[in-house]
Parts: sequence; C-alpha cells; structure tokens
Amino acid sequence: MLLNMHIKNLALINEIDINFNEGLNILTGETGAGKSIIIGSLGICLGGKFSKELLRDDTKDGLVELMFSVDSQEIKDELCALEVYPDEEDVILVSRRINNAGKTINRINDNTVTIGKLKDVASVLIDLHAQHEQQTLLKVSKHMDILDRFGGEELSKLKAQVALTYQQYMEIKTRLEDESMDENEKNKQIDYLQYQIDEIEKANLKQGEDQELEVLYKKIVNSKEILTTADEIYSSTGYGSRDSAAEQIGRALNQMKRVAELDEDFQSSYDTLVDIDSMLNDFNRELSAYMKGMEFDDEEFKTVESRLDLINSLKAKYGREITDIFNVLKNYRTELEKLVSFDEYIAKLRNELLNVEQELKAKCNRLSAKRKEVSVNMCKQIKDSLFELNFMSVEFEMRFEELDRFTASGTDSAQFYISTNVGEAIRPLSQVASGGELSRVMLALKSCIANLDATPTLVFDEIDVGISGRTAQAVAQKMSVIGRNHQLICITHLPQIAAMADTHYVIEKNVENNKTITSIKELSKKEEINEIARLLGGAEITEATIKSAEEMKGLADRTKIY
Repeated sequence: MLLNMHIKNLALINEIDINFNEGLNILTGETGAGKSIIIGSLGICLGGKFSKELLRDDTKDGLVELMFSVDSQEIKDELCALEVYPDEEDVILVSRRINNAGKTINRINDNTVTIGKLKDVASVLIDLHAQHEQQTLLKVSKHMDILDRFGGEELSKLKAQVALTYQQYMEIKTRLEDESMDENEKNKQIDYLQYQIDEIEKANLKQGEDQELEVLYKKIVNSKEILTTADEIYSSTGYGSRDSAAEQIGRALNQMKRVAELDEDFQSSYDTLVDIDSMLNDFNRELSAYMKGMEFDDEEFKTVESRLDLINSLKAKYGREITDIFNVLKNYRTELEKLVSFDEYIAKLRNELLNVEQELKAKCNRLSAKRKEVSVNMCKQIKDSLFELNFMSVEFEMRFEELDRFTASGTDSAQFYISTNVGEAIRPLSQVASGGELSRVMLALKSCIANLDATPTLVFDEIDVGISGRTAQAVAQKMSVIGRNHQLICITHLPQIAAMADTHYVIEKNVENNKTITSIKELSKKEEINEIARLLGGAEITEATIKSAEEMKGLADRTKIY
C-alpha cells in the first residue's frame, strides 16, 4: 500500500508529507485549497506530464516521492518480472524530480529508470482514477478490456493462446505477401542466381588458396632483386673468386693442418674450422638450389596474376574471405532451389496458412464463448452494484459483434448497454449516462473487479461528482466495501462519503509571509466531526450541524462492513 507521499516545491505546495493508512483514506478541503494539486502530483509520480511551469520557486527542483510497502507475493512476483525488488523492509520508493531547465529524473529505489518502466511499475502498485477517467467508459474499445480483466486467469490463458497463434498466422501471411511475384520476375531471379552460382563454381576456389598465391606473387614480382642479391651473396661466400669466403677458408685449412700435425693442442681449432667449412658448403648448395628455384617465366607470372585477379574480384562481390564466398554460394543454391520449386513452396505456405487460420478461428471462438459466459456474470454483478448505488430500475448488459478480421485479442467487439429508467429502451452506455451516472457505473465496475484486482491501492478523485442524498450514502457504503480489501484514497466534497473515512485528512490554503501555501493534516476525531459539519453546513458551523455530523459519523461507523 501507499505509506507516504512527499511533495516539494510544486504550485502552492512548499513541502508536505502525507502518511496514508489502510482502508478508506478521505481527503477534503475548500474549493481551491489544492486538492487537485495533491492528485496531480500523484499522477506525476505515476508517469504523468511533469512541466517546469509547475515549480513554485524556479531556482529549486520540484520533487514528488511515493513510498510503498509490498507484502503481497503476487505483487512481488510482478515487480520481479520488471526487475524491481523491494528492500529488506519490503519498501519501494518511486520518485520524479524536475529542474528549472525542464530536465526530469525518474527513480525507483535510487535507480534511474525510463518513464516507460516507471509507468509499468506504478501500474502494479496503484490505480489512479481521476475525474476525466470516467470518460474511458465512453470508449467502446475499453469495454472489452474491462471484461477481460474481470475474466481473470481463465480469459488470460485463452487470450495468450489466441495471441500466439495470431502471431504465427501473421508471420506466414507476411511471408506469402513478401514472396509473391509473377512468372517473369521469378525467371529473372532464377537466371540471376544461376549466373552468380556458375561464376563462383567455375572459379573452383580452394580454402587458403588466396594466401598461398599472395606469397607466390610477391616472390615473382621481386624475383629479379632477390636473385641479384642472392648471386652477390653466393659470389662472396662460394668458390667463384680468390677472395671468396670458401677459398680463403680452404687455404686456411691447408695451413692449419700442418700446425695441427706439429702441435696436438691446435687440433681443436682445426676441427672447428673444418666444421665451418662444411657448414659454408651446405649453405652455398642451399643458396644455389634456391636461386635455381627462383627462375620464373612470363607465362607462370601471368597465370598467378590472373588467378589472383579472379579471386579478388569474387571477394569484392561476395565477401572479404574465401569462406564468405562459400557461404554466399550455399545461400544462393538454397534460394535457387526454392525458386525452381517456387509453386510448390507457395502452395506449402498457403496450406500452412490455411491450417493456422483454422486453428486461430477455433481459438477465437473458444475465447468469444468464454467472454460471453463471463460477461453474463459480470453484468449481473454490475447491475447488483448499480442497484446498491441507487439505480432503482437499471438494466445492464454487454452486446457482442464479430469482427471481419483476426486480431491478437480475438474477433470480438463488445460494448456496454444500459437503461436507467423503467420503460426506457436499453442503449449503448456512451449514449445514455450522464456524468454522475458514469461515476457510479465506474464505481460499480471497480467494486466488481476489486476482489480480482491485485493492485493494492486505488485512488478516486471526486468520483462522487453529480450525486447527493441517498445516492451519496450508497456510494459511501460501496467505497467502504472496496476499502476492506484495498487501500482506498478518495478526494470528496460530500459529507456522507467523508463520514465513512477510516482516516480523514483536510487540505487547507493559508497565507504565510505574503505567499499562499497549501498544507494537509490528518484529523483527530473531533476535527473530523467539525470538517463533516463544514461539508454539511458551509462556512458557519452551528451546534445543529455539529450534532448532524456526529450522527452521520456514528451511522457510518455502524454500517461499515468488516
């Protein structure tokens, strides 16, 4: 439930805290005292429009913060699905802040969130019914939503089945529309795909071939420079001249051999030079063989160059690597196969669509039948509630029409019909009900759905508009009933409803330091009697109005349903 509401620097409010309680919380006050600011601030924190023009002092931030306690596991599960978690004390903080530049910051438990997520979380915790919302009853599209909500889990499962099958239906239908083509277009695509497939297959590519050719091409292009350098190295290390390394080492060996014969200690040095001579000979043989292998003719160069050009051109068209080209080829073959057997493919899709359409129609029919069954029960309950709300001769029903198309929520169109007087024909609700009647119809709907609705807090902003007398007493009784299962917050101007309060608050407007400020306080029992007397008698409170207020409060306490 809503534990606390904190408002700072908005309109006539400097800074206030409201601690709410369980049951029916009533807010009253003089016209213009700021009741609409309280509800407006609540709506802001639930995701409504937040304008910098609302700032009382435009040098400071405006803030609305709501503190909720969450003790229902069902609510916790819904919040968990939104990745929001109460703290250790099962508390959730929802806040919105705005600065003079119009920048708004939305937070849940100190985490910044998008306005969409804030609205989703708020809808789980609280249901705000402001004055304009009764007009939603005039929108036929909302009537089905009310019925589905009343139908609970059973209707939800059927709707989910319809929605899933509808998605499959639309996917196949979209594929059919996207795949449609005439014979000429199909043949053009076949020719184009075949050309690309032939081009790739004709190249007879091999994995890694491009890298090997790049290395060979680089070697051929630079072969002249390589051979010139290699020849110079061979001349300086081989036996081509008297000054070469091999010739000089040979002479040195001949000289060292004689020394080694004269001194055994020199044998080790001699052996080392023998090894060097052997290694140099091996080196020269390898270098000679390498130079022979570097002899390329023009034809070989042209072949390598041409092959590389072909591979690079295919890369430019089909992918950066040979692997990419192979993947493209595989996709082209699949697409060609589909087009070659296009008629069979389309026939298969149409058959799939027909089967899914039949399945969807059957599920829509089951959903429609269940809706009609549920609507009978719902309309009976609404009618009984309307009778309790002083509609003495009321008829209320829901009428269905079948749409000529499928939707994700079925093929039903339905709206409420009502007759409020004997002998009066039953007609669409939107054509009959006045503002006051719409308020009571909405309250009747809320009372019927309340037991099925897990939302812990319901807020009504002057739902009692346009009613008085016995009807007001009936509305008060109905709100007391709803308040047994939900926290109820209601702004009212009627003493009958105010008397039914479990907790009563008064909103006042005062002038402090030449500035008008709105404040709110929770009333004691005596103050509550005085406020009810004010609602009964206006500005002048007499002993008679006090007595009447006491009687009204006593009667309300006795008639409350616990």
